[in-house]
Amino acid sequence: MTVKAILFDMFDTLMMIKKNSDFASPSMLHMYQFLVKNGINVSVETFQEAYSKARDELYAKADPKLEEPHFNVRIALTLKKIGYSYEQYSPLVVSASSVFCEEFMNHVYLDKDVEPLLRMLHGKYKLGIVSNYAIPECVFELLKTFRLNDLFDAVVVSGAINKRKPSPEIFKRTLKTLGVSAHEAVFVGDTLDADVEGPKAVGIKTIYIKRREEKPIENVKPDITITNLTEIPALLQRL
Repeated sequence: MTVKAILFDMFDTLMMIKKNSDFASPSMLHMYQFLVKNGINVSVETFQEAYSKARDELYAKADPKLEEPHFNVRIALTLKKIGYSYEQYSPLVVSASSVFCEEFMNHVYLDKDVEPLLRMLHGKYKLGIVSNYAIPECVFELLKTFRLNDLFDAVVVSGAINKRKPSPEIFKRTLKTLGVSAHEAVFVGDTLDADVEGPKAVGIKTIYIKRREEKPIENVKPDITITNLTEIPALLQRL
């Protein structure tokens, strides 16, 4: 097989979420404070309860179909539960998503080996990101912040297409964007279900970066397992 494209998971593969970092609570609080300043009159306890219910309702419906509603949908439903009517693309809702993202970004840092690796691979292979995240704009903002946005030929985020890994659709969409077939691509990621089972189901070879202990999944085995991103260039020849 001749490798023409290398696809990467985003979080905990290229960009790390700070260990033991609770980003959800401060991000939600940051968003709540923004909404209060813009006319949403409700206690933080009431808002948090509505937010949790909205999130759980959405994912109860979405998870069986491997869907990923945009974060705007969650905010609009939260506001509806506390008596406010806003569409998911209204300026207030869109801005609230951005505010949540602002705080989340404070909990993310770049793996030290990422930029040298990507610059080494750039131009030799087509590079792509396939990420699960409900705020796709936040993924692009992080890539811009870390000055990596010019290194990728495709960035496909679950919240933009309402499909999340391990759904075959998100991988097929990326392959089509890059103009390569599954057997010409390799996927690098840190979870067995989303980043190994998903791509292998459509015929993509997988490199699993072991960031933590993970419970094995029956009949799900990566083609190669690594512990450091610097191992990738030499291993590509084996694929």
